[in-house]
Amino acid sequence: MPAKSHTLFHFTRSSGTLKSILKNGFWPRYCLEDIKWIEDEDNEFVAYPMVCFCDIPLSRVEEHVGFYGEFGLGLTKEWALKNGMTPVHYISQTSELPKSYNTLVDLLGESDKKDQGWEVLRFMLAHTKPLEGRMSVSGELINKEFHQESEWRYIARNENIHDTIVGNDYKTQEFIEGRNNETKRFCMLKFLPSDIKYIFVRNDSDIPEIIKFIQSELGGYPLNDVLLLISRVTSLESIRNDV
Repeated sequence: MPAKSHTLFHFTRSSGTLKSILKNGFWPRYCLEDIKWIEDEDNEFVAYPMVCFCDIPLSRVEEHVGFYGEFGLGLTKEWALKNGMTPVHYISQTSELPKSYNTLVDLLGESDKKDQGWEVLRFMLAHTKPLEGRMSVSGELINKEFHQESEWRYIARNENIHDTIVGNDYKTQEFIEGRNNETKRFCMLKFLPSDIKYIFVRNDSDIPEIIKFIQSELGGYPLNDVLLLISRVTSLESIRNDV
C-alpha cells in the first residue's frame, strides 16, 4: 500500500469554504506555528501566511479529515510544484539542526546584509516544523504529531504583505483580519479545473448541492471544464465504504 499519494489534499470544515475555494482560489492566512524547538527566548509562536496540504493516501485520510474537516480538494502535484510548493522539513528537537538555526541567527547579527538574511531565514523556517509540538485550535493549544501529516506548504510572498506575525502580536481578531486581507488582495493561490482530481463532500447527500454550485457559479468556464469538475465530485461516505 503506498505511503504517499500522487495528489495533494486540502480539507476544511464547511461546504461554504469549499465553494469559496472553488470560485476564488486558496486564501493564504496567517497560522500560528510552534517555534519553541529553536529555543526562541522571546517568542514561542510565530504566524506565517500559508496554505497547507497533506500528502497521504486516501486509505489514511480518515484521521486527517476528522481533525481538519470533511470538505476539500485534491490537486495534482504538478500544479503544486508549478506554484513553488514543497514538503515541510520535519526536525527532531534532539538533533543538531535546532542548534544550527540558532547559529545562523547569531551569524546574521554580525552580517552587513542583516535584513535580507533574516528574510531568507524566516522563509526557511516557514517550511520547517518539529516532529511533534503544539498547535493552536480555536485558541486552545493541543499536542500533535506533525510528521504524520506529510505536509506540503504554499507560503505567500509579496512586497505588499508581512512575511510573519510574531506570536505576541497575534492578539486581536481585527489585527489578524487586517493582515489576512492583505494576502487575500495580493496572494490568492489559483488553479484550473484540470488541476483538480477530487472535490470532496461529507456525504452522498451533499453531492447535489455542490454540483448545483458548480453549474450556477462556475459557468464562466467552458462547458467541458464544468463537466470535468462535476465528474470530480465524490463523498467521503462512499470512500469509507470502499477503503
